[in-house]
Order: sequence, then structure tokens, then C-alpha cells
Amino acid sequence: MSLPLSPPFYPMEAKRVAEIPDGPNWAYEPKWDGFRCIAFRDGSKIELLSKAAKPLTRYFPEIAEALLAVKAKHFVLDGELIVPVEGRLSFDDLLQRIHPAASRVRKLAEERPGRYVAFDYLVDQKATLLTGLSFEARRTKLERFFASFLKRQDSLALSLSTREIARAQRWLKNLRGQLDGIVAKRIDEPYRSGERSMLKVKNLRTADCVVGGFRYAESGGVVGSLLLGLYQRGALHHVGFTSSMPLAQRESLTRKVEKLIQRPGFTGRRPGGPSRWSTERSAEWQPLKPALVVEVEFDHFTGERFRHGTKFLRWRPDKDPRQCTFKQVEYESKVPITDLLVGA
Repeated sequence: MSLPLSPPFYPMEAKRVAEIPDGPNWAYEPKWDGFRCIAFRDGSKIELLSKAAKPLTRYFPEIAEALLAVKAKHFVLDGELIVPVEGRLSFDDLLQRIHPAASRVRKLAEERPGRYVAFDYLVDQKATLLTGLSFEARRTKLERFFASFLKRQDSLALSLSTREIARAQRWLKNLRGQLDGIVAKRIDEPYRSGERSMLKVKNLRTADCVVGGFRYAESGGVVGSLLLGLYQRGALHHVGFTSSMPLAQRESLTRKVEKLIQRPGFTGRRPGGPSRWSTERSAEWQPLKPALVVEVEFDHFTGERFRHGTKFLRWRPDKDPRQCTFKQVEYESKVPITDLLVGA
């Protein structure tokens, strides 16, 4: 018996929309803040693949062992690798797993074990391909598979799914700061590998930040990005950047910030060197007197910084820079993330 799917295999993805779609043909799930992962079990062989079809198996030995302990010998699951810590998701602990030393990976797996959260079923235990079935049919089969084979494994879990939009809206609201958002799936759709056939609503928040510095655009002459800071115990720490300011305002903004160039800019953590996206020139930055406050929109704050670039919303001349503290970006939810897992 052999699997009808084999690596490389690309998962079905989601396109972003502003609101959760409503109607009888939609199912809703949490959008987990982890690593998307296709899990293959073929006899004694386990393979974990990332969204880009890159191997992840060696970085999550506890998940591979749990899947190997399942009595079913053949299956393919779509899901998410997460690391829950004290009822919250820790993306920083997840990132630390991508380490070249097997001994380090094993140590991290023992100290803060990960979980594999399944939310779709692509090949069943009889090696039957399920991707042509509707999501409703696949979900029913997945729930039965979980009840029969996965429920007794602590490292494996089943993501909740609901047809009630009010419940999905509560997830989005009450788990703000933890979930990545909500995914909406058509219950009558087959599994479309590599296509953006699902919809996602991101869990967005806003924060007021001090502009502690800026970088010139690579072309030179005008501001390329503003460097953002938040206060903690009297020190201004660099927490990220925003580069979505209107192009028409760049020249006047440049004149404005150049008048405020003053060391040190940040008195706590400072901007680092070049990132994988930047050049040596773009990594150079100018420190500013902490006088400007900007409101930005963001999706994730982890590891004491915005994980992605933020969206510029507006200037806040009415706000005292000292009011821009880390308290704004603390987790707002007290609900354990495990409440969204079946069998947690």
C-alpha cells in the first residue's frame, strides 16, 4: 500500500478579506499562529512539510514520535505546529526549534513540547485520497479519525470548527492578541492544493508608538521607513518599523524628521543590522529626538517587537510620547488557547 500523495505537496491557502463571510455554506476555524504543516504517515515513515514544502521533521521530534505511535499506518493531515506555553501560543519558542543542532532541538522539545493541530484530512488510513471530497465530508472523516486514532496522543489535537458565525466572531474578539485570526471555508469545496480558496480575517490591533529614528529610502533623499519605539521602565526600546506612509508626503516628512535628528534616539534596545530584505545602506538609521507619535496597525507583537511591518494610520500630536508604553501590546485575552482544541 502506498500513499496517493507525496512530497512536495503544497497546502490550500487563504486570501485576506475584511469581514467574516456569512451564510449556510461556510465553516469557521481559528487561524493558528504557528507553522503550517502537512503530516505524512506511510508505514514506519513520518514526514512533516512546511507550507513551502520544506522538511520540518527533524525540528519536531516529539510530533514525529506521536504520529508514529498512532495505530493507523497510513494518512496525510493538514494542520499547524504550535508551541503553547502557559495557555498561550509562543511563536518565539516555535522559531527556536529551527536550529542546526539535534541536541538543542531535543532539549527544547523536552522543555516546551509542541503540538500538532489537525484541521484537514487529505488521505485516510486506507490510503484513500480525500482531496476531491467536500470540506464537510473531509471534516466528518477527520473527526472520526481523531476519535479513533489521535485522541490518546497528548502532542496531537484537533482544531475546533463551527458553522455559527457568532461563535467565530467571539473567537476573533475574545482571543485578540493570541489567534492569528479566523479562517472561513466553503463546506462544499474540495481541497485545492496551492490555491487561495479559503478566506481569512486577520486579528488586527493598533498602537501609538514613538518615532525614535528613521531610515532613508534606498534611492536616497527621502524617508523610507520610520523606526518605532515603546517605553518600558523609562527606556525607549525599538520595536519595529512602518513604511506605508503616503508617497505624496515623503518629502515634507523628510524635512520634518531631519530637523529632529538627535542622538541617541533609542535609550533601550536599538535597531540591529541588515535584515535579509535590506541592503547595507538601508540598514543605516538616523536617531531622532523622541517627539513624534504615530498610530500604527499591526497583527502580531512577539519577542518584544512587531513581527511584521506595521501599517501607518495617522500622526498623534495630542499624545505625550511617554504614554506610549508596552502595556498597549500586552495580550488582551485571558482565555487559554487550549479552549479551541478538541481533546486538549
